[in-house]
Amino acid sequence: MKTDFTLAQLADPDIARANEILRACVHCGFCTATCPTYVMLGDERDSPRGRIYLIKDMLENDRPAPDSVTTHVDRCLSCLSCMTTCPSGVHYMHLVDYARVRIEETGRRPRAERMLRALLAAVLPRPRLFRLALWGARLARPFAGALPGRLRTLVDMAPKRLPGRAADLRPGVFPARGGRRARVALLAGCAQRVLAPEINRATVRLLTRHGCEVVVSESAGCCGALTHHMGRRDEAMRAARRNVAAWRREIDAGGLDAVIVNASGCGTTVKDYGHMLRGDPQWADAAEAVAGRAKDITEWMEEIGLDPDPRRSVPRLRVAYQAACSLRHGQKVTAAPRVLLERAGFDVVEPAEAHLCCGSAGTYNLLQPRLAASLRRRKIDALRACAPDVVAGGNIGCMTQLSGVGVPVLHTAQLLDWAAGGPDPRPAAGAPE
Repeated sequence: MKTDFTLAQLADPDIARANEILRACVHCGFCTATCPTYVMLGDERDSPRGRIYLIKDMLENDRPAPDSVTTHVDRCLSCLSCMTTCPSGVHYMHLVDYARVRIEETGRRPRAERMLRALLAAVLPRPRLFRLALWGARLARPFAGALPGRLRTLVDMAPKRLPGRAADLRPGVFPARGGRRARVALLAGCAQRVLAPEINRATVRLLTRHGCEVVVSESAGCCGALTHHMGRRDEAMRAARRNVAAWRREIDAGGLDAVIVNASGCGTTVKDYGHMLRGDPQWADAAEAVAGRAKDITEWMEEIGLDPDPRRSVPRLRVAYQAACSLRHGQKVTAAPRVLLERAGFDVVEPAEAHLCCGSAGTYNLLQPRLAASLRRRKIDALRACAPDVVAGGNIGCMTQLSGVGVPVLHTAQLLDWAAGGPDPRPAAGAPE
C-alpha cells in the first residue's frame, strides 16, 4: 500500500511503525473472510482492510479522529484473526492499538460513553474495586429491567456466585515439590483473581508438582491490556512498567526461567511489553527481557512436559476446547492445549468456526453488547453441537462470556492439574447459568 507521510510525521516512532505496517498491506482481502464483524455486518469498513484505509487516512492527514473512524475501530474486537489469515504479515495489532490511542486523545464520544470507559478503566484492573462493583451489580439485579441498556448489560453479566476474598492467591514464593527444575513468576492478574481465583491455585499446584518454584510478586498487578485496548496509553504504560519492575527484581535476585501467564489476553500484552516500552531508555531492555520470558501456561507445560499422576484416574470426559483468540491468533499457541489435554486422558473436540471470536474481547462485551451477544450465541451453539461434558479455555474473559453453555466451563490448567493429582474442578465450577 502506498503511503504519503511527511518526513516530520515519520520522525514520530508511532507514525513510523504505522507506516511500516500500512506499506505491508497489499489489500488482497483475505482478512475479510475471517473477520467476525465483517462476517456479521458485511460492511467493508468493519473489516481489517476497511479499517486500515480509515486509519491510514486519519494518520496521513494528521487530523482528529472523525466519528466514522471511531465507530468502525470501536467495533473491532482485536481478535487478530486477520493476522493469522494475512499472507503479507501485516501487523494489524500494533496499527489498531495506535489508532485507539489517537481516537482516545483526539476523537469525540458522547459523555455517557466517556464515563463508562473511565469507569471500566478504573474498576476492572483493581480487584478490590471490581469485587465491590460485582456485589453492587448483584444487589441491582432485581431492578435491571429499569436500567439503561449498557448498565443493564453490566448488571446481567455479574456472576450469581462470587468466590470469597479468602480464595484469592496471596503473594509469596511457592516451593517446587521434589527437586527444583525451574524458577518462574506467575502473573496473578486482576479480574481473574475475583471471578475465578481457583485458576491461579490450580496453576500453582500444577507448576510446583512439576518441579517449578513459583513466585507471585506483590507488586505485579494488572498487565495493562484492558486500558491498552481502550487507547488509554498512560494507564497501560504504568501497569507495564510496574510489572516489568517487579519481575526485573526477581530476575536480578534469583533468576527467572519464565513469566507464566494463565489468561491469554494478558499473555499477548505481556509478550508485547518490549514494543510498548521500546522508546523508553530506562525500561526498554528490561521490558524485552520480561517479554522474552513470557509463556502461556500451556506453552510452558508443553516445554517442560506434563506428567499425569499414575495413581489418578480421571474420567475420560469429552472436552470441547475453545481456543481464545488471544492465544490462537495473538500468541500463535495452537497445538499445545489440545495435545496436553489429550495426554491428560481427555477426549478433545473443537467447535465449528473455532477461529471466530466469542465476543468477549476484554471490555468489548460491555462496550459493544449487541455485537458481542450475537457472537456469543453463535459460539455457544457451536459448543453445544459438540455435546461436551466440559468446555475448556485459556482466558477468563472468554470463560465468563461462555457461561450458559450448560456444562462446566473450566480453564485448561484446572483440567491438567486434576490429571496431575489436583482436585476435581467441576464441583467448584458447576454448570454455569
